[in-house]
Amino acid sequence: MTQTDICIAGAGIIGLSLALELHARGLSVIVLDSGAPMQQASTAAAGMLAADDPHNPPEISDLSHLSLTLYPAFLDRVHSLSGVAVPFQTQRTLQSLSDNRAPTLPQELRAKLMIEEDSTALDPDSGFIFLAERSIDPRQLAPALIAAVANTLIQAIYDSPVISTSYGAGSVTVQTPAATIQASHFIDCTGAWAGSSDNDANFRAIPVKGQMLSLALPADLPLRTTLRTEDIYIVPRTLGPAAGRAIVGATVEEAGFDRTVEPAAIESLRQRAISLIPGLAHATIVDSWAGLRPATPDRLPILGRHPTRPHHWLAAGHYRNGILLAPATAKVMSDLILDRTPAISLEAFSASRHTLSLAIGVL
Repeated sequence: MTQTDICIAGAGIIGLSLALELHARGLSVIVLDSGAPMQQASTAAAGMLAADDPHNPPEISDLSHLSLTLYPAFLDRVHSLSGVAVPFQTQRTLQSLSDNRAPTLPQELRAKLMIEEDSTALDPDSGFIFLAERSIDPRQLAPALIAAVANTLIQAIYDSPVISTSYGAGSVTVQTPAATIQASHFIDCTGAWAGSSDNDANFRAIPVKGQMLSLALPADLPLRTTLRTEDIYIVPRTLGPAAGRAIVGATVEEAGFDRTVEPAAIESLRQRAISLIPGLAHATIVDSWAGLRPATPDRLPILGRHPTRPHHWLAAGHYRNGILLAPATAKVMSDLILDRTPAISLEAFSASRHTLSLAIGVL
């Protein structure tokens, strides 16, 4: 039997970021994943650090802004451990304020999307505002974060699902196909799969499908600013292997664990993007994919103790903001586990806010 302070199930951005933080605080950590690391929602995302998106639930505002303050240090840690720098791709977002799901982008604003910085005030009647908002490329972050974990004493065991968990007076015993692990604390970071065998729909994670595409931008359309409306976003890639492309997304579908990419849905997204930026009619589709966002019934994360199982913790349900919230989640969860008071209130994210007749079942 392998002994450890922390056993984390789930090697997405939440699980690996939390592993790094707990390791930095002096704890021994094992991370398990039923497949390969960073292969689900973490690399399907567009990478917007959208703390001020007006469509976000207000309850996540403090957690979002805490994460923004932590992001530079988080990326520095990843860089120092992996040797791979992960740059910010964009520095601002042009945000629609309209409830109209198909707003018109004034022509004078289209030119501003090709400028990285612009202090020009917008006409208040334009229906858009500029937000000081950064983005990253999750497909750049993924290999850097995996390498960062590999260059520590964290034990990462991939292709190794959790078969069962059992609970003693001071520990959790985690059974995998290859090993038995005894941990002082067990943390469920399995995203859309959190509680997937639980029959209580009020508590288990809900997979919400999002279809997306990547466009190769025409030479005369070098986008530098993210554009976001209520139902579509266009996120440029300006640095790294994907420079000169833009990510367009995303559908919102409760379709279970189906990840089928549907040509009609992709074409609908493309046409909506063209309606906002007509020059995208000359852009070529490079790739398309579908990811599964980890949601909860109220679309808020679950962060904290399992209400009925000792030494069992939950960090799941980040829905559309997992990339943004990873550093803050790592910090506040580490504080809770080490019996320290987090910098912000986590009451809104308590697992006990849901019906818990069955709680999370066998992972």
